[in-house]
Amino acid sequence: MADGYRIAVVGATGAVGQKVLQVLEERDFPLSELVPFASPRSQGRGLPFRGRELVCRALTQQAVQQFDLAFMAAGSSVSREWAPRFGDGGALVIDKTSCWRMDPEVPLVVPEINPDAAADALLGRGIVSSPNCSTMALVMALHPLHREARVEEVIVSTYQSVSGTGNAAVQELEDQSHALLHRAQPPPPAVYPHQIAFNALPHVETFAGGEGYSTEERKMMDETRKILGLGEDELHIVATCVRVPVMVCHSESVRIRTREPLEVERARELLEQAEGVVLVDDPATNRYPTAIEAADRDEVFVGRLRHDPGQGGVRHLNMWVVADNLRKGAATNAVQIAQLLHEQGLAGAQQRAAWQPAVA
Repeated sequence: MADGYRIAVVGATGAVGQKVLQVLEERDFPLSELVPFASPRSQGRGLPFRGRELVCRALTQQAVQQFDLAFMAAGSSVSREWAPRFGDGGALVIDKTSCWRMDPEVPLVVPEINPDAAADALLGRGIVSSPNCSTMALVMALHPLHREARVEEVIVSTYQSVSGTGNAAVQELEDQSHALLHRAQPPPPAVYPHQIAFNALPHVETFAGGEGYSTEERKMMDETRKILGLGEDELHIVATCVRVPVMVCHSESVRIRTREPLEVERARELLEQAEGVVLVDDPATNRYPTAIEAADRDEVFVGRLRHDPGQGGVRHLNMWVVADNLRKGAATNAVQIAQLLHEQGLAGAQQRAAWQPAVA
């Protein structure tokens, strides 16, 4: 790296890709060149960045050579094909799609939780994966409690915003809501199987495998274990994921069981001290996390801490968790991974060439 890194953002015109550009600019990440890639229909489209306009390019084998870092935010099929090509061209890939998360050769990284795992990418496929947006909010709230009292069970229900599906879903909610508020017939659903406006759909992504769980629910369960380094016999977790008519931010109702007793006041202390977490927990004065307050924020907000009544005792804790799915749930975590790699001296191709793994 001379004056900065040469960086690619794949899927730059999408909701997450645009947010990656925004966060890179906000955090003044050191770069010498940023190249946005998009689908052929968006080739030539201009995107603002640091006071000038960047022009979108189409993906070609020649175009993906000699990058230091590549952010992948264009869907699993694109990442499956192009992440290895960027890697072959010299880049370390930071992938926001679901394609590589459960690959044993790919670290799944949340910098506040498992920063040392990022370097494992150099021992595997040259890819660092960023978790699912709903998983992100959950593990950020779980981690400080797990370190203290060992979380053994999680029951989580999500209330996920439409921006998690993309720009077309946001437009669908806007169009349906506008029609209904003006007493007109709403346009038929195109993105979702049912009307999303003024509705709640217990259906996020697809149902596969014949076991009744959606792919989003499976992601939450599998990714949470991987990030926390726990096996199925160590963490019992069940997720129910629901799409709601909210533009931005995912909310979650979380119930945990810990191995060790954990008083509510101690849980509050741990969450107040946790990096990247904001405790908002005074229901008597109407203070608890909401999607509107968490929007466009990088922190994960936690509140409504309480024990189970009766037999639950101090080993069962309930809480409400909210995070911006496009920021910490997606773009911000990816940029934080890039910052982490920069701090570790692994972000540039030349630095990686000289890197040697630590010998135990």
